[in-house]
Amino acid sequence: MATSAHNNTSGTRSDRSGLWGSVLIGALMGLCSALAHAGDAECRSDGPGTISFVQFQSPNLAAPAGPPLTIKGKLTLPKRGCGERQKLPAVLILHGSSGVDSRGDFYEAELNDAGIATLQIDMWEARGVVGPSNRPQAPILTYPDAFSALTFLALHPPIAADRIGVLGFSWGGVISLAAAEQLYAGMFGGGRKFKAHVANYPVCYAYNTTISGLPPPAQFGTQFLHLTGARVLIQIGSNDSYDNGTAHCKELAQSVNPDNNNVVRVAEYPGAYHAWDRLMVPLAGPDPFGDEGSYFLTGQVPIVQIVPSVEQAYASRERVVRFFRRHL
Repeated sequence: MATSAHNNTSGTRSDRSGLWGSVLIGALMGLCSALAHAGDAECRSDGPGTISFVQFQSPNLAAPAGPPLTIKGKLTLPKRGCGERQKLPAVLILHGSSGVDSRGDFYEAELNDAGIATLQIDMWEARGVVGPSNRPQAPILTYPDAFSALTFLALHPPIAADRIGVLGFSWGGVISLAAAEQLYAGMFGGGRKFKAHVANYPVCYAYNTTISGLPPPAQFGTQFLHLTGARVLIQIGSNDSYDNGTAHCKELAQSVNPDNNNVVRVAEYPGAYHAWDRLMVPLAGPDPFGDEGSYFLTGQVPIVQIVPSVEQAYASRERVVRFFRRHL
């Protein structure tokens, strides 16, 4: 009986020891897990990514015998979780005739939140341009800036060289659209091309059209016939003061899609004016390219209406981010 009692006591102590060991191991594992989650939460906490101010050289087509232009920009890399090493997609953002404004930051924030790096460049500062009144004489003069930025991004270590898109507003939209044309990609791309293009209100009527007093489309920068194969999204408001509606953009897409694998689509914003996503005070000013280029027939410079729409701006931004997430 004594032997039996001794054996039972030993077994109980052994069971308790094993139980406390399991509890201790479980507690340690829970602590480690909590610390790991805390560290991960710290890495993924809300806040800006890495912002740097960069510059690169771009050919000066207006003075080819002179030195290249120094183009400056803001590069933002989105915040990433601990241990993430995959290279990032990126979007180049191109301003309109008024220069860098609220639109770039507006789209940049949401693209960064979606894990997409952004580069906003200032094409005007290097040329001494202050606005529409002294902008370059032809869109093609600024095309090298976009492709030089593409090279800069492609060679930047955190960026995936084959996952770079371009987003442009008005003048920048003209560049974004033209960058999808094989002619200009061949002239300025150095073998590189953009993966996807968004062109917001890019003055569609001017493409593939010879305008009196101006160079032919290929030389002016408005040829859009033989595309690179990248996906293209054109966004246009029904009250646009340049195209006087959406018909020109829709007709342009319909004319090129059959021979280019249907890569171009148009998003219409009912009731929206030119630059509806410029969430700043409304503007009205003269531009010879307004009103479907009526100036080149009448000599009278039309007035262009720039009217923001908060609702349409947010809808546009959501569509743009969705487009780049899908195609980059």
